[in-house]
Amino acid sequence: MIKLENLTKQYGKLLAVDSLDLEVPAGQLFGFLGPNGAGKTTTIRMMAGLLKPTAGEIYIDGISVLREPEKAKRICGFIPDRPFVYGKLTGTEFLRFCGGLYGVTASELEPAIAALTRLFHMDDYAGELIESYSHGMKQRLVMAAALIHRPRAIIVDEPMVGLDPRGAKLVKRIFRELCGNGITVFMSIHTLEIAEEMCDRIGIIQQGRLVAVGTMAELKEQIGGADGRLESIFFKLTGDEDMQEVISALRL
Repeated sequence: MIKLENLTKQYGKLLAVDSLDLEVPAGQLFGFLGPNGAGKTTTIRMMAGLLKPTAGEIYIDGISVLREPEKAKRICGFIPDRPFVYGKLTGTEFLRFCGGLYGVTASELEPAIAALTRLFHMDDYAGELIESYSHGMKQRLVMAAALIHRPRAIIVDEPMVGLDPRGAKLVKRIFRELCGNGITVFMSIHTLEIAEEMCDRIGIIQQGRLVAVGTMAELKEQIGGADGRLESIFFKLTGDEDMQEVISALRL
């Protein structure tokens, strides 16, 4: 469903993303991990069509994001790490606006809005101005907007930022249900426990290069000697084993 080929982004002398090759099949929840500055958000923005690669290709269900951007975006939803919304619209008006951008027909749009506001527990405040929303409420709205056109793939940058425990639990359930319905979720995330709990496969990027990819079992096998927890695997792969020792000591 999602395929990256030799994906590269360079800013002057800085190689932010270095020859990334990756495939994520339909219906998989893929976790994309890495230290700050490793290239996660740059990769996500290229996949979403917000940033032009220096080299390489991005395919969504066989459609090139670079050569056919509008066609690719019709089948893909994007959820940024910070919700950019219009404060003077109500939640419902914002969803109508987003549905119009994607060309959702009038007969399909209102039922979709009703279903999504129920799904994200937004019924009580969908008619209120967005400027009155909390960060978590705005994040739910942006997620609903990303699903308004029934995408086949969703690209997500740090979905749990600003969500309270109830909101985070709801989002985890929704993402799993989406994958169960054949939708691919590509999720950049920094919380190792959530990644370990949610993801079918995990990729770890370090200094712009993909240093490991696989299921938890496959990552453990690649590393060898790790205690089987994603935290240990992550620190071994990213060269932060001293940090792992400090964290282990604090747990004593």
